Amino acid sequence: MRQAGAYSGILCGGISGRTGPHSLPLARIKKIMKKSGEDVKMISGEAPIVFSKACELFIEELTRRSWIVAIHGKRRTLHKDDVASAVVATDIFDFLVTLVSHNHGSALNNANNDGAVMEIQTLEYS
Repeated sequence: MRQAGAYSGILCGGISGRTGPHSLPLARIKKIMKKSGEDVKMISGEAPIVFSKACELFIEELTRRSWIVAIHGKRRTLHKDDVASAVVATDIFDFLVTLVSHNHGSALNNANNDGAVMEIQTLEYS
């Protein structure tokens, strides 16, 4: 009899505690995966599900870090400049810096002077 694989919790919604449809459209993820290179022709049914979960985790992490910037600005509404500041202040998001620097020049200046930068970099989760 076949044993459950390492990703079986993701496939049935076990990791997030949800079952049913995924929050990100799997067909769109598969289309993006196919456009990533001409060598990519066949994609298993499980791969877009794993990518969907990875995207969800990425969005959650970026949102948490952006929220810290908003709170330090004494606001309870997340703005695009908060996201840009979080991107600039976090090394793991360096691949996004050019994306936010073209559109959010003021956010770059604010991120360098903002007290939230230190807290974002030392952020720890329990």
